[in-house]
Amino acid sequence: MPRRVRRVIWTRVASHDLDEILTFIATDSPLNARKLLARLRRKADSLATMADRGRVVPELAFFGIRTWRELLVKPYRLVYRASVEAVYVSAVLDGRRDLQDVLLERLTRTG
Repeated sequence: MPRRVRRVIWTRVASHDLDEILTFIATDSPLNARKLLARLRRKADSLATMADRGRVVPELAFFGIRTWRELLVKPYRLVYRASVEAVYVSAVLDGRRDLQDVLLERLTRTG
C-alpha cells in the first residue's frame, strides 16, 4: 500500500519563530544557525510521510486537545497539526520555556 504524502506548510507564525531563533544564534555562530535550520527542516519534511509520529503536545492534552503534535529538535519543539492533505508547522518553540508563558506572551502581544 503506497504511503500518503502530504504537503508540509510553514505558517507565518512558525516562519517568524524560525527567523528569530536563527537570527539570535547567528549572532554568535552562523554555522550553528545553518546546522539548526537543516535539522528543523529535515524533521519538518519527514512529516510529509509520517505526520502521526510526533507526540501530542502534553500541555494541550491536559485540556483534552489532541490535534496538535510536536517533534523535539532539542532544545526546540516543532509544533504542527495535520490534515488529510497537508501538515501545518505552527510554531517553533524553545523547549526550555514554559508553554503557558509563551502562549500568554503571544496572546497579549500588541502589534
